[in-house]
This record gives sequence, C-alpha cells and structure tokens, in this order.
Amino acid sequence: MARANEKVEALLQEYADLIAISGGDSFKARAYEKAARAIGGHPADVAGLDVKGLREIPNVGKSIAEKIVEYLGTGHVPDIEARRAAVPAGVRALTAIPGLGPRKALVLYEELGVSSVEQLEQAIHEERLRDLKGFGEQTEQNILHGISVLKKADGRILLGAAMDIAEQIVAEMERVPGCVRCTYAGSLRRMRESIGDVDVLVAADRSAPFMTALAELPLVADVIAHGAKKTSVRTGTGLQVDLRVLPPASWGAGLQYFTGSKAHNIRTRALAVRQGLKLSEYGVFDAESGKSLASETEEEVYARLGLPWIPPTLREDRGEVAAGLKGELPVLVAEGDIRGDLHTHTDLTDGLASLEDMVAAAAARGYAYYAVTDHAPDLAMQRMTEEKILAQREQLRALDRTVRGMRLLHGTELNIGPDGGLDWPDGFLAGFDVCVASVHSHFGQSRAAMTRRFIRACENPHVAVIGHPTTRRIGRRPGVDADFDAVFEACARTGTALEINAHPERLDLGDEDILRAKRYGVKFAVNSDAHATTHLPYLRYGVGTAQRGWLTKDDVINAWPWTRLHRFLRDKRARA
Repeated sequence: MARANEKVEALLQEYADLIAISGGDSFKARAYEKAARAIGGHPADVAGLDVKGLREIPNVGKSIAEKIVEYLGTGHVPDIEARRAAVPAGVRALTAIPGLGPRKALVLYEELGVSSVEQLEQAIHEERLRDLKGFGEQTEQNILHGISVLKKADGRILLGAAMDIAEQIVAEMERVPGCVRCTYAGSLRRMRESIGDVDVLVAADRSAPFMTALAELPLVADVIAHGAKKTSVRTGTGLQVDLRVLPPASWGAGLQYFTGSKAHNIRTRALAVRQGLKLSEYGVFDAESGKSLASETEEEVYARLGLPWIPPTLREDRGEVAAGLKGELPVLVAEGDIRGDLHTHTDLTDGLASLEDMVAAAAARGYAYYAVTDHAPDLAMQRMTEEKILAQREQLRALDRTVRGMRLLHGTELNIGPDGGLDWPDGFLAGFDVCVASVHSHFGQSRAAMTRRFIRACENPHVAVIGHPTTRRIGRRPGVDADFDAVFEACARTGTALEINAHPERLDLGDEDILRAKRYGVKFAVNSDAHATTHLPYLRYGVGTAQRGWLTKDDVINAWPWTRLHRFLRDKRARA
C-alpha cells in the first residue's frame, strides 16, 4: 500500500484551496500549502507519527499536526468538511481548469451563476465575462485554452502516480505461487507523460490465482470485470488496472502486443504480412502453414521480423521500424548513464530538506557530481539575498571536502524576467559553478515577447541550462506561447542546454519538443528539480522522456564525465 503521506498531502492542499476560494486568510492558505508539500516530500511514512513527531517536519505546526492525527485516526476533519460544505461544488470544479484561480472561479459563480465547465464555455462564447472586473478578451482565450488542456487530461493520471500503483501490483503478483514473470505494459511501459489505464501482464500456467489476488488487493476499490483471461479493477484513486495472464511460451509476443502503441503494432503487423507472416499477441506464425516461429521473448519476435529489439519508449511509429531495418536505432540514454543532477533545491528557499540531507541522498545514488541550485532573489517569496547564497556556498565548499567520490557544484536557479533579464549581475553570476535560468511568471506575454525573453537568457554567457522551458504543468497549466524553433536555434548557437525536467508534473521539455530541438543540435540536461530527498528518484521519468525523444548519452550533458561537462560550462562562459 502507498504511504499515508500522499493522502494527507492531498487533504491539506484541498484545505488550502478551499480557504483561498472562500476568501480566507491568504497566509493561512499558504501555510497549508507549505505543510502539504512538506508531508508529500517527507521520506518517512507519517501514519505512525503523533502530534509531536509531525511537528518535527518543517512547516507543520501544532494545529496542522492535530488535524493530520485526527484524519489518520478517523478519516474525517470537521473543519475541512465544514469548508467543503460552504463552497459550492461547481466552484471547486472550475478551479480544476488550468490557469483559472480560486478567486476568479468564485467571481464567476457569484456574478454569473457559472458552476460548471460547460456553463463557463457558454458564457465565454456569449462574451459575458468581459463585463467583469479583472476579465477580458485575453482572459477568455486563456480560460478556453485551459479548458482544452483539462479535457485532454480527463480520466488520465500522471506517469509517476501510475508507476507507483503498477509497481505495487507487480510486486504483489510476483508473490503469487506459479508466477513465472510479471511486469506492466501499455503506455506506462512506453513512459507516456499521462496514463489512461495500467496493463499488467503475468506469465503463468494457471490464471485463476492471479485474478483472485488482484481483486482482493487493499488498493482495489471496485472490480469491473472478473474473468479467466482478463480481470479489470479500479483503484481508490480511480485508475483502471487490467490484468492478463499469458502462457509462458507466449510471453514475448504478448508483451510486445500489449506494450503497443497501436500505431507501432500496425506497422509491425504490416511488416509481417509482407514477409508472409502473421503477428499477434500469441506469436509470429507462418501465414500459410500456421506454424509458430517465435513467441517466447520480445527479442525473438522482433528478430523474426528482421528487426533488432526496439526499446518500448520508441514504439510510437515515429520511424523506429524503418530505423531498425536500416540498423540505425540509437543507443538510448539510460538512467545508469546519468552522472549527476544539475537542478535541485534545499530548505534555504522552497525545498524541504537541508543541504546536508540533499547531498547525502545524492551521494547515495552514486553520482559523480551534484549541483544545488536554490532560487535567486526575483522570486521574492523565497527571500534570497547575496549574503544567504554566499553563506550556502561556504557551507557547500566545506561539505565538498568531506564527501568522497562526488564533486559538489554551487549553482542557482535564476528567474528570467519579462524582458529576459536575470536576478543578479554578471559579475556576481561568475561566482557560480552552474546557472539554470527559468521562467516563473508573466506566462501570458505575447509570442514575440516570450521568444525574445528566452533568447536573451540564452545569450547570457553565465546561463548553462534553460530550466523547464515551456513552463507547463501537465493537466494544470499549459505551456507558454513562444517560437520555440527560434529558441532551439538560439540554444544551439549559444551552447545553452535545454532541461528535461523530470518532475512528473512537468516532464518539460516533452518528447515532441525534444525531437525538434535535437534537429538543431541542442544539448540537454535531465534534472530532477528535487525539492526533497524523495524527489531525486524522479530522474527516471526524465530519462524515460529523453528516450522518447531519441536521445543518446552524447546528447545529455549530465551523462558526461566531469571533465567534458566542465569544458561545456567553461566554453559557454567563453562566448561572452
């Protein structure tokens, strides 16, 4: 079962949203947001903690700790339930629209009686929002775009959340007697950024024990269908999981088929037909005689089609079959190739863990180098100063002398201002080992202005990496409008890497943008953007996204040895 942390995090974030919607104290709402993040990023399970233990977690005060204990003990918190009852359900539904905050949702309800996404769309088409203070034609367009993003995400969950559930189920199925092999397949195995449902495959001679075991798992809320070949369940989070049991002899063919994608399978079946073969989830067969030619492993199935094994992350019918036939498939970057993380945070700004704890967690991952990049002063809420960042540098240099086998880099995440300017002058930036620059505000700028903003940041000799370049939050906030082809060209020209932010809510750049950027000769950095020690493993999702963009370790600067990375950073500064 998943830790209680995720449930408590969701509850506290909901309470913060309810406070904001009802016009409550903004400081109180912010306090609950911070506590939610702290609980979500806490490395230990909070289920067994009392009020005293909870208060040792940063940003968790006495009142919040008491609510957590009450929730974990009874499943209810009267204060939160009272807030829920006081806020119309329709208003809460509106806040799910990316870009529409709680205050504006409340205005729409109170002034126009809008309480659903459909009513809001109608109101926009009737131009009724334009008479409201704080709304206008551009606001309408932004909301419509947010509604489009919401509809695309409907019924899908983020890659990280789906992976957590899938790995729990796989672990449980592997314990069932008779299990020969077990794994997840489908879009999850292809590392898509969001998942509609999870496919789990088992190789075994008897299916009944596995179908029963799945239906009886504590995380299962509802059994949708229970059969001999397939059982479908719905978890408490609403995710559908489909379990199929395959004969061990058909494992490879079944895994290839159920991994997909549909377009990839159509392409491989067409290839089989041209060779007088038939390809199905049961194997590769001679079309005329029906003789089975390959089925036990994926490698055998692809080899019988004249192909090398194609990594699941490439199976989207983007030319991978043609590349395989020509012997031109790339050797994709792997998680084991990553030598360090170049974008992480500590509790000096909005992180949850101390510098010492973050460094220790990074060292445990076997990194050769590791950068701490706390926010610079333009994000005023973080209250950063030159004195604070220089004191951190001294602390990090002292740690660097005690950590064996891992070089510590002192960096910063700069804010790219509306005009492309940065938080600190060049003279001060020269003292950092690595600078990441990101857009954190003014998302609604015109396409031309946003493009100039990025390009000016790229042209700064101290900016090594553009962080989470499109600024998107999957299902919550669309990416900014910019001429990214011009940005990619600028990155290639100036020697600026683009980040693949591995946080499951971002995965930014996405795979399609990576493919475009690579054509310009851009280099990339796969970073966790960790704000807690538990976030460092997010790197796996960034690597999966990099693979979907056909990247090799030569394309990824933090897959390079330190000497090459150091030369890259030095050469960027030499362009001044």
